[in-house]
This record gives sequence, structure tokens and C-alpha cells, in this order.
Amino acid sequence: MQKVKNNPNLLLGIDIGGTGIKGGIVDLAKGTLIGERVRIETPQPATPAAIGDVLSAIAKHFQWKGQIGCGFPGVIHQGRIMSAANLDETLIGVDFDRLAQERTGCPAHVINDADAAGVAEMTYGAGRGRRGVVLVITVGTGIGCGFFYNGLLIPSTELGHVKMKDKDTGKICDAEDLVSDRARQEHDLSWKQWAKRFDRYLKYLHRLFWPELIIIGGGATKKGDKFMPLLTVPCATTLAALGNNAGIIGAAAAAKGQLGKK
Repeated sequence: MQKVKNNPNLLLGIDIGGTGIKGGIVDLAKGTLIGERVRIETPQPATPAAIGDVLSAIAKHFQWKGQIGCGFPGVIHQGRIMSAANLDETLIGVDFDRLAQERTGCPAHVINDADAAGVAEMTYGAGRGRRGVVLVITVGTGIGCGFFYNGLLIPSTELGHVKMKDKDTGKICDAEDLVSDRARQEHDLSWKQWAKRFDRYLKYLHRLFWPELIIIGGGATKKGDKFMPLLTVPCATTLAALGNNAGIIGAAAAAKGQLGKK
């Protein structure tokens, strides 16, 4: 159990994923975690009640009484879940801000998880100070996308669900069914084979949006040396500077801005 003294620059950030839910105390002045993060396996099925249990457990772990920011893998409208591709469909329609507050006793704000990672990278990391179009692509159980123009977030773009052709079967499917880390493992692809697919996906996004920079984040960043040198998309590409903690940090940063307005 970890307890942190009250400090207006500290928030609890929680990153909800298809396989794990991670939480940590974020120092917003520095864009770093205070102490160790905690990780709990995503419950199966990931119902609202089960997710609420995990949020409560994370808040209790840190003995947390302040503001909370959550990153969620789906479209968010005014704190309400509109899609939940890699979690239980009973989450759709749930007022997640209210759920989190009721289960933790703390004011809470939810944002799309890839948007959260993007906010972190644009504020503290690889996208800091960058103008023009920047895409932050998170690779994990699914594919998330944070879309920024001159540093401003275009929320819930969900570009992991653009349609692509599977060259092996000829079928049209969601991009994340071909290029997520889950797809790499399920299809038993080498990193070289997967990089070829991922490169095709990035080139597709480049043709649509002409980004000046693409930042690659999510769990796959741990193996960046295996695939980054193989990418040929015609724009600058880089790994997320904050690694797999970007979602936690960005969720906290986004919450600080929004909760102050409520």
C-alpha cells in the first residue's frame, strides 16, 4: 500500500486496457510517475461492476483522495462510453465519470486511452512543441490513435478501425485485426512479418492525413528495435518518449484540465 501526500500537481492516472489496468501517481509539473505503478489484470468479463472493482482497488492501493484521470479504449462523449471494442459491451452507454467517482469516492474524468497517451507525448514527450498534424499510434491489444493539429487534440478518432484488406485471405477487416500486437501473437508473426503489415497501415494513414510526425506508443514500444528500422512510411516516425506509461500520465493531465472546469 502506497500513500502520497496532498499536492496540487499530483493526480492519480489510470490506464484501462484489454489485458491490464494500470495506475500510478503522476507529477504533472514533470510528466513523470511518483513511485511504482500498479497493474491488475483486466477482469473477464470486463463489466461495469468488475471495472469499478479494479478502480476502487487501485485508489485504495495508493490511499488516494484526490482527482483521478482514466484512459478508456473506446469513444467517449461527455464522460459516457460510446464503444468498447476490446471490453464488455455492457460498458456502452455507461457514464464512466460517475462510475469512477462512485467507486473511488474521488472526482474523475475519462478520456480515450490513445488520446491520453497522445496528450502525454504532446505535453511532455516526443511531440512536445511540434506543429502540424501529429499521429500518436498505440499498439497493444488493439490499435489506438491520438490525432493532433498544432498541438490540439481531435478526440476519439479511432483509426485502428479503418478498413484494410488481409492479403492472406482477401477479406476486408479492421486494421487492428491485422496490425495490433494481439494480431501479431495470434497469427504467430515474426517482428519482420508484422512490421511489413504495420508499415502498410501507416502508409495508408499517411495518404489520408499527411502527418508530419507519427509517434508509436503502447506495449509494442518495448520491442521498438525489432520493427522501427523496417518502417518506410514517408514521414518522421519515433517511439513514444514516455513508453507504456504515456496513457497513465496523459489521463492525469487531461483530467486536471477538465475537472477544474466542473
